[in-house]
Amino acid sequence: FFKQKTAYEIMPSLVGSEMCIRDRMTVASWGVYGIFLHKGAIGMGDPENGRYKAFLWVGIAYFVTAVAAPIIVLLVRDASWSMSGKGMAWSFIAGIVGAIGAFGVLLAFGAKGHPAVVMAIIFAGAPVVNALISLITDPPAGGITSVPKLFWLGVAMAAIGGCIVTKFKPTGSKAHGPPPAVKTDQ
Repeated sequence: FFKQKTAYEIMPSLVGSEMCIRDRMTVASWGVYGIFLHKGAIGMGDPENGRYKAFLWVGIAYFVTAVAAPIIVLLVRDASWSMSGKGMAWSFIAGIVGAIGAFGVLLAFGAKGHPAVVMAIIFAGAPVVNALISLITDPPAGGITSVPKLFWLGVAMAAIGGCIVTKFKPTGSKAHGPPPAVKTDQ
């Protein structure tokens, strides 16, 4: 009927490449992000403001990871500091959108969203949004009608999969009540 292509046949540079390693690193990092963020918000011991305090620490971590580390790498590589306005603008917009997304995760947790449910919705929805926005901003040469039907099937499966994971997520053995109040030294 049809021969399924291997990853190597689809993109020879993918197998064993840095891209494959980076993809796995990203999946692993984002896979635990929601869990750690929820634990951080709860761990603040402040039911009213814990998520905002957690978001502050996310920002500090982003600064260390996304500002200090690239500066060091660029210095070590003796890179040019010339940057185009267009590149800086799109990168800045991407940072804002990413931060809004991280804040949205915390707001969802604050609305009693469980990390397994919140992250399932995000990771099912994000590829769908990405695919559709990519089609709009960079349409294929043959137009929308040239998009393979299996692509649309994949988009539908991602959305359905997110719904299924959300509906049938296993319930943990620990009760998830409001965070305990923490006494501070004042």
